[in-house]
Amino acid sequence: MSIIKPEVLAPAGDLERLTAAVDYGADAVYLGGKSFGMRAAPQNFTCEQLAEAVKMCHSRGVKVYLTCNTLPRNDEIPYFEQFMEEAKQCNVDAVIVADLGLLSLVKKYAPDMEIHMSTQTGIVNYVTANELYNMGAKRIVLARELSLEEIAEIRAKTPKELDIEAFVHGAMCVSFSGRCLLSQYLVNRDANRGQCAQPCRWGYHLMEEKRTDQFFPVFEDEKGTYILNAKDLCMIDHLDKVVKAGVTSLKIEGRAKSSYYVSVVTNAYRMAVDYLMAHPDNYDTLPDYIKDEVFKVSHRKYCTGFFFGHPNDCQYYENSGYIREYDVVAVIDKCEDGFIYASQRNKFSVGEKAEILSPGIPFDTMVIKEIINENGESVESACHATMKVKIPCDKVYPPNSVIRMKK
Repeated sequence: MSIIKPEVLAPAGDLERLTAAVDYGADAVYLGGKSFGMRAAPQNFTCEQLAEAVKMCHSRGVKVYLTCNTLPRNDEIPYFEQFMEEAKQCNVDAVIVADLGLLSLVKKYAPDMEIHMSTQTGIVNYVTANELYNMGAKRIVLARELSLEEIAEIRAKTPKELDIEAFVHGAMCVSFSGRCLLSQYLVNRDANRGQCAQPCRWGYHLMEEKRTDQFFPVFEDEKGTYILNAKDLCMIDHLDKVVKAGVTSLKIEGRAKSSYYVSVVTNAYRMAVDYLMAHPDNYDTLPDYIKDEVFKVSHRKYCTGFFFGHPNDCQYYENSGYIREYDVVAVIDKCEDGFIYASQRNKFSVGEKAEILSPGIPFDTMVIKEIINENGESVESACHATMKVKIPCDKVYPPNSVIRMKK
């Protein structure tokens, strides 16, 4: 089977997470400025930070896509020209928009800028895809509610110059492609403006109007109900089918996730894509060490979303919590003279078994035989936040390799 190599597109909520995405194999990153983005919680990037981020990414052959995918109100429109001027000055590769008005303004203020239409646009058919292409879009980010067959038909009935991007990993919203009013209604935080409080993850009970001190569970278990709580999406076992359907960019959700999450998941999909290109006809032999990586980050139970038709198993009723089986305990700064020099992230001690994750290769294992602090003293544990340590080791790992331990 002849296939086109897809792009691995990773999230970047701040400079640390951006660096993680680049180090661990992203072909492109998507990030937000201080306005017009769908993630208000991450730090995001000032104009100066964005310029530095783009410079760093471009020096390593990585593209940068800037999100302006909120649905702006009237009073925000006058500020969009300055936003686009800064995007041009920073030399971003594309902007991601959901609003047709912003699409027109991008063409007006930055006629040479590549435009990607966000999943918030709700693109579910080839007519819409073609019309957006005719309006100037270079890429469409498909609604998450499409099957592989529907994606293949969109691909077959759209120009080959139109890129097709789809989410393949990360948190899913119970509402249609993220269009939700629940958060705004309950706590006045507008999900369509990047402020979602995720009330779909809450446990719910019923209350009778005149009995305000009595709460009646909507039974799923004794802890409550999580009828709106979606599982996480994971398509690492099926990338061959996704690419065969015509998806040209594989998007990882998670601008609000940790740098460890970005490192591990980006690395897993990077290795999976490389394996797919080397073994296009037998991707089902994808090694376990690659597939298992997605279980070594904080995650909800996984499912395959709508890719194989209307899902029957994408809601998780037990609780709204995460599965956390591994902790990152340190990040490697350098290796020299028979030592690992690292910065502590969580407590670890002599005698414990650790895994070391470096980009593009299977993880390594080691037993911590000694920990030496900044004063040259041998200590039993690395127990102070961000403390610098030396660990004897006869192997060399690249900077930003991750040391983790199973709980």
